[in-house]
Order: sequence, then C-alpha cells, then structure tokens
Amino acid sequence: MNPITPLLQATQQASLAVRRLSSDQKTALLNRLADVLLAHTTTILTENQRDLDRMPDTDSKKDRLRLTEGRVADLAASLRQVALLPDPAGVVQLERELEPGLTLKKLAVPLGVVGVIYESRPNVTVDVASLCLRSGNGCVLKGGKEADYSNRILVELIQSVLTEFNVPTEAVLLLPPDRAVVNELLTATRYVDIIIPRGSESLIQYVRTHSLIPTIETGAGVCHTYVEQSADLAMAARIVVNAKVSRPSVCNSLDGVLVDEAVAGTFLPMLIDEFTKYQVEVFADDTAFGILERAGYPYLQHAQPADFGREFLDFKCAVKVVSGIDEALSHIQAYSSKHSEAIISSNQTLVDQFQREVDAAAVYANASTRFTDGGCFGLGAEIGISTQKLHARGPFALEKLVTEKWVVTGTGQIRG
Repeated sequence: MNPITPLLQATQQASLAVRRLSSDQKTALLNRLADVLLAHTTTILTENQRDLDRMPDTDSKKDRLRLTEGRVADLAASLRQVALLPDPAGVVQLERELEPGLTLKKLAVPLGVVGVIYESRPNVTVDVASLCLRSGNGCVLKGGKEADYSNRILVELIQSVLTEFNVPTEAVLLLPPDRAVVNELLTATRYVDIIIPRGSESLIQYVRTHSLIPTIETGAGVCHTYVEQSADLAMAARIVVNAKVSRPSVCNSLDGVLVDEAVAGTFLPMLIDEFTKYQVEVFADDTAFGILERAGYPYLQHAQPADFGREFLDFKCAVKVVSGIDEALSHIQAYSSKHSEAIISSNQTLVDQFQREVDAAAVYANASTRFTDGGCFGLGAEIGISTQKLHARGPFALEKLVTEKWVVTGTGQIRG
C-alpha cells in the first residue's frame, strides 16, 4: 500500500483552485456535472450493478447501495438545486470600525479540505462533492469496498468536469477502499481540516476514537415516534408506517414506537395490515406483545433490553407501551441517538413540552421522521445528519461548510 500523503497534499493544493472559482463558475460547474451524470446514466448503472452483484439480497444495506435511473436523475436534480443556493463563502458576517481608519470584517471562508468516510451509499459521493465544490472546498472521499465500482465511475465523471473548468482533478479525491488508509487519513492534520464519518455506529465510534482531526458525527439514527393518547390514531398509523417502511435502510427511519397505554389496545392492531405486507419484525415489550399476539400479528418477538437502543436499518422495530409522556420522554432520553424524534398528539400543551424537552437534532409533531433530510429542508444535498451540538446539528449542508476569518485593515495604526 502506497502512503496516501502525496494524494492529500495534492488535494490541499487543488482546494486553492476551487477557492478561486467565482460563484458563477461554481454554478456552471455543478450544472455541467448534472448534465454529465444524466448522459452517462447507463454506464453508472452498469458499474453499480457490479457492486450489487457482490452483495447478498439479505443484506439490509443493499437498498442504500442501489442506483436506478430515478435515483441518478435525483442526483442530477440535487446538483442543480445546490447550484442555485447562495455561495456561503465570502459573505461578510460582521463589519465595524475599531477606531478611525481601522476596519474589522468577519468573513465566511471555506474550511479547506473535507474528509468523509462512508459506507454503502454512492449518492454520498455526489452529494459531498457538490457541497464542497459549491462552498469552495476540496474533498477526500473514503468509500466502502461494497460501493467501489459505483464510487469510481462517479468520481471519474466529476473529475472530467473539473478538468473542463481547469480545476485539478485532485480537488475531489477518491481514496482506495482498503481500510488500511483510514488511520493515515485520520492523522493527516496538515492536509485535512475536518473529518465526517457517515455510516454505522461502529464506524462513527472508530473515527471518534482515532481521529486527530476535528470530527463531526453523522449517520446513526435511533428514532422514535410517541403516540400520545389524544392522537388521531388513523393519522398516527399512517405516520408510523411511513416512518418504518418507506425506506428502512436510512438513518431517519423509525426504530422505536412508544404507545400510550390508554390507546395501545386500539392503536397497535391498526398497524397489522401494513406491517404484515412488509413483514415488519416487531420486538415488543410484554404489554405490546400481548396485544399484538391476540390480534394475530405473525412477525412478533419478545423485546430484549438491547432492542430499544438498536438502529435496525431494516423492516424491524421495537414497540413499548408507556404510561404517559413522562415515561416516553425518559425512554427517549435513555435510548435516542439524538437524531429525530416525533410525537403524535392533539394536545398542544404536551406537543410543546415534547418539542421543548426532547434533545435531538430534529423534533417532530404529527409528522414522519423521514423528513429529516437536507433536500426536504430546502438545503440542497447534505453530507449527513449531525447528531452532535458543536458547529453543526441536523442536516450538515452547504451553510456549514465554511468557517470564519477576521480581516483587519488599517492606515498605520499601532496599539498603545
């Protein structure tokens, strides 16, 4: 394995060329890349199929890995959306005169080089590249081996467009999929300015433990929906089903259902038809198990304590019956990953309490947690959903890919 330091040095140099692009040039570059992706859809799908062929159908990550004509079109649309967003770099955030003839400005400037370590989602390759280029940053991508063919064709197309705009191809660098390069990347403090892990909890914890570079955690989501006793139960059922089955392999999908004991006997059987259609495996506490067993639900397991903190990423969820909002809040505090949490209720006082007291990046009332997404929030693409509190929380998108610089201009002043 050749050391990756020379590659990282090249990306650092290439990031200067990205920084020099005007806002209009970056807009044109992203729109051109959207055209190129659409023009090469067949090639992209062919390479993606090579990755899919290596993954068993039983692997819950296969949906994350899969690209389709529709998903490639969505990537192109996302590129155009990012191209329309205001360029966050160069914005004057503050300006004042310290004394006559001595002015101070605080500017938003690119971070520099953004390193992203991710697993089986090739769309992340395009999302990260688009956001970094729009904000004037270079990026280093470390994808997983399961998506290597897909990532390589996507980066090849991105680099072809960089060449058209006289930007060195190393501005968007794809590292080898081998795990051996990770530790070198995590210690490359001279060349990489921030590391963002996106994927499983084990990946995030590894990066958190070993990185010498500032890290922003994204990806892991243990998300709950609490059905409070005043809820419109038909609406609650639609929301719970959507949050669980619409795309279970993503981080904003539902993992835990909390149901008020006053309505559990009515509400839980309302899930059976849709859950049966998708063969959702339910890990239920004793009360929920009894209700669902009597109702004839076939995919039922007794919940173990660890099931309530699991990110399932599959057609599986935990269900617990609670005595009221206080027990629901305690449960969420104990088991949430602080990603997305929801309450279904018509009691505005309890809704306000839930949204005020739940500690999460996104807190919902009467809506599905599946909306936690940079595109849905009008932010264009996203690098991931940050579950920490410093620098960025929630969708880590364009506006967070800058830092600050203080610029002071004088006319010969000295400090007394």
